[in-house]
Amino acid sequence: MSRKVIKSTRVPVYRDSGFRLDNASEMADAFGREAANLRDPDNYIYSRYRNPTVVAAEEEIMKLEGSRWSLLAQSGMAAVDTAVSLFHKGSETRPWMFFADIYGGTLSYITSILNSRRGVKTEKFESTDNEYDLDRLGHLLKKIRPEFLYFEVISNPMLIVADGEAVINLCRSMGVKTIVDNTFATPLLWKPLDYGADLVIHSATKYFSGHGNLTAGVICGNDEKLMSEAVSYRKLVGHMISPDDAYRLNTQILSFSLRFRQQCSNAMLLAEMLERSPLTEHVWYPGLRNHKTNPTARRLFEGRGFGAMVTFSFSGSSIEEKRTRRDKFISSVIDRIHLVPTLGDPHTILMPVEPVWGDRYPDPGMIRLSVGFEPFEELSATISEALDTIS
Repeated sequence: MSRKVIKSTRVPVYRDSGFRLDNASEMADAFGREAANLRDPDNYIYSRYRNPTVVAAEEEIMKLEGSRWSLLAQSGMAAVDTAVSLFHKGSETRPWMFFADIYGGTLSYITSILNSRRGVKTEKFESTDNEYDLDRLGHLLKKIRPEFLYFEVISNPMLIVADGEAVINLCRSMGVKTIVDNTFATPLLWKPLDYGADLVIHSATKYFSGHGNLTAGVICGNDEKLMSEAVSYRKLVGHMISPDDAYRLNTQILSFSLRFRQQCSNAMLLAEMLERSPLTEHVWYPGLRNHKTNPTARRLFEGRGFGAMVTFSFSGSSIEEKRTRRDKFISSVIDRIHLVPTLGDPHTILMPVEPVWGDRYPDPGMIRLSVGFEPFEELSATISEALDTIS
């Protein structure tokens, strides 16, 4: 039976669990080469190892991040686990250091998995009054001598911008590796690998996908040895994304820069609007002049934007009044701005901070907005109506 030539501009979805090999010699060669842990092998063996649909999506992310390699995993947390585990050396492992102002899931992973189950010693670097003291960081690095320092370029939910270039240079001067979670900034605002970071990770669920309909994570780097170790770890632990999700992610990445630019623009306009309201006590957004790390953000991002997250708090003469205003606001917008525990979706979504972060950010009037790419006139009308209802 003759085969038709199908001319498509897209990589097919290869749902094969295992791939056909023609003879024993070819199989021996494929398994022999597997020890090299190549990102894109000549012969595919098994989809937990590598899959051509997944590799195609990885190559699109390599273009965005400007990396020599990238590896997709089934979630952002799988990417975190893969990245940090490359530096686990058994009893010889030196402490691992993390910025304290990072994603709550990562903080829980540190406590429940790294500390409690694996016995890894970890240290945290706390911000001081919503900014990072690099002199103090340098002192701690010298004292602790960690294997690596892990930080987010833009923190969650206070949106503190780290001077990533200075942090990386400080670590390199002391022989400390750096892992950068670039999810909030994305490569559109800053590319850590260009400044010497060792690994960059993303929750690709967020802006790379941008549609709230799949979960994925990605690790990017330039060091070939780290790539080989990451390929091996992902294969053996089973952190592989499905080919169907990789296919959809590949199509969604095509509109990433258009979407994220609009989201950054909407966020800036919304932050300025909220700052003018007499009902808000404070607005945290790196693009605002009153944000403590605004100078750092301007220098680091060079006018490309300030991200698509805005956090604000309601004013009030008492805790109860702040909480009441928060709840009235949420009930007023809930049909158009949904309460969803994620970020990066096409439409603006929100999270009240106190119920999620608890004692760390106890102000009951705080709300975190993940700003979408809907028309700003539509978004501002929704917010304005809600504020009018409260007042």
